[in-house]
Amino acid sequence: MKSIVLTGGGTAGHVTPNIALIPELKKQGYDIHYIGSLDGIEKKLITALDIPYYGISSGKLRRYIDLKNITDPFKVIKGLHQARRLLRKINPDVVFSKGGFVSVPVVVAARLRKIPCVIHESDMTPGLANKICIPCASRICTNFPETVKHLPAHKAVLTGTPIREELFHGDKNKGLQFCQFDDRKPVVLVVGGSLGAVAVNRAVRNILPQMLKKYQVIHLCGKDKLDPSLEGTKGYVQFEYIEKELNDLMAAADIMISRAGANTICEILALRKPNILIPLSAQASRGDQILNAASFEKAGYSIVIQEQEITDENLMAAVNKAYDNREDYIKAMKRSQLNNSIEKITGLINEASKRSR
Repeated sequence: MKSIVLTGGGTAGHVTPNIALIPELKKQGYDIHYIGSLDGIEKKLITALDIPYYGISSGKLRRYIDLKNITDPFKVIKGLHQARRLLRKINPDVVFSKGGFVSVPVVVAARLRKIPCVIHESDMTPGLANKICIPCASRICTNFPETVKHLPAHKAVLTGTPIREELFHGDKNKGLQFCQFDDRKPVVLVVGGSLGAVAVNRAVRNILPQMLKKYQVIHLCGKDKLDPSLEGTKGYVQFEYIEKELNDLMAAADIMISRAGANTICEILALRKPNILIPLSAQASRGDQILNAASFEKAGYSIVIQEQEITDENLMAAVNKAYDNREDYIKAMKRSQLNNSIEKITGLINEASKRSR
């Protein structure tokens, strides 16, 4: 039986693409194992799927001054020794890494044991963890055509992000019923990320009275970010977080307002949802969301408003533009090369696995 080790963690974005690959890998006969951190979000998500899970020591590699920079390199070294022992025990044909700092010792250990490794870079520019892993990888999967130009030509492949199959099977009517909406007004779905986005929440709520004249609004606002004063507002529902019903809510949405995290926007693209992207500012990040959003805007998939430039007027105008021109955005998204991602990535995994055997 073919065997694979998946790795990646630290945030849900480093885990959910791995989860999306699991059904197809099982179908193709892989014995699947997962190496993650000792207590990261990936442990809960993966053990729920009954996949063998192994926790290793992991430390964050920072570009800024922090006292933990003294101790974390020792955690990474410990994780490397643990990963080598685990790979010797599991003896996989191939490793697939979705990134995050826990993946670094696993990918390096795979290289030391001559196990081929396929890695995935979600953002326009590689993060520090993947920069370290690139020399060890046999293939690098990317989401953006622009990324391919900055990677070794013989390794980089434009694949897109694996999308969970259940997202394609949402039921619009169930989504409307869940929100107690009807089909007489179009629906705007607002997604601020798992922790919510204060700037996005504020901007949407500022124009809510105006929006509700024409639209119904589903607002995923993040943990502890509900506004009690808006409870019971006709045509508006707010949730901290939605998991099981998300596919139905996305099916019900005519347009979306979202942050520009790579996995989220790839899901929006796969589902062909006209959208407005409000990327996380460069002050609050390394600027990857700004680059992601710019790529989608250039391709004709999205309208982009920078966080510091949001006004009531331009956000309302963008909502109307996205809805009124929705067919143009949908046509552009249908032409995207970022389709059949699971098929492309499992093909690369199989190719690497055969070389191993």
